[in-house]
Amino acid sequence: MRLIDADARRSADTHLLRVDLPPWSRWHAADGTETGVELYLKDESTHPTGSLKHRLARSLFLYALCNGWITRDTTVIEASSGSTAVSEAYFARLIGVPFIAVMTSTTSPAKTALIERHGGRCHYVDHPGEVYAEALRLEAELDGHFIDQFTMAERATDWRGNNNIAESIFAQLADEDHPIPTWIVVGAGTGGTSATLGRYLRYRRHPTWLAVVDPENSVFLPAYESADGGLTSEIGSRIEGIGRPRVEPSFVSQVIDRMIGVPDEASIATTRVVSEHLGRRVGGSTGTNMWGALRIVAEMVADGRAGSVVTLLCDSGDRYGPTYFDDGWIAAQGFDLSRPTEVLADFFASGRWNE
Repeated sequence: MRLIDADARRSADTHLLRVDLPPWSRWHAADGTETGVELYLKDESTHPTGSLKHRLARSLFLYALCNGWITRDTTVIEASSGSTAVSEAYFARLIGVPFIAVMTSTTSPAKTALIERHGGRCHYVDHPGEVYAEALRLEAELDGHFIDQFTMAERATDWRGNNNIAESIFAQLADEDHPIPTWIVVGAGTGGTSATLGRYLRYRRHPTWLAVVDPENSVFLPAYESADGGLTSEIGSRIEGIGRPRVEPSFVSQVIDRMIGVPDEASIATTRVVSEHLGRRVGGSTGTNMWGALRIVAEMVADGRAGSVVTLLCDSGDRYGPTYFDDGWIAAQGFDLSRPTEVLADFFASGRWNE
């Protein structure tokens, strides 16, 4: 506990970046004052392990330690597509326990290298749906602890405050033109981030709506629309870090105001366009977030509704050089990025959204 607390004190909060929008995002209100729509990116890539999942991993380890599930030499096991496991490997090494990440063999090599760099071991399965059972099998075989981000994310994070991501966003917006955002837009992997944000908004009585974006092959959106929490899929998401083949226990649909489906081609095209706009590479989940956020900005401008929109820069795009930024990989997937790229070009030129 002391080591983890000391690590948190050494780490500064992540930045809230204001994204420059063209002049069409500003206009004059009835009283003559200038107003408009602002867009912000919470840059979670600046955590010591480079992603949003650093917050979750810290909370999961504290939760497991306080419950007595991790003790001296306990092997910690996780079912993870990459970023959570990178962060958990960091905390496992920090407190001196072994760590195993169970993941599909298609996980980004850059992520698996990071897990191993932090002292973790990667254990591969063929299909996304197999990670849970294999993690449980290893837990029993090794007398270890399956830390289970997909079940524990929503309960391990203190959504009332205590330096969670929601509290941080609102503190950083305090001196902006619109300090209470109209919308917050996030993706769902475990569902823990959307649960934390949605609960915090209600607890603090903020008039802010929460939108969750969902990539292809994920069951979160169809489950939300049908109210069927038993939906599953045999196909995994191609946008690493978000989208799941089952409705995870940490996904709390009741705190979400809107869900937006995002085609994979749109996620990847936005990843590239946003990287150009910022002058630095961002990951695919950030592209998915930004597609939903830009769509909402366009709607607000069309309605003449001033306010702010906040979304997340989840991790650096440097981890995805061989995939989302590689034209050969794009062609091999059968993707055509031309149409979503046109939508984005029209948006930045005119503020219109013609999906």
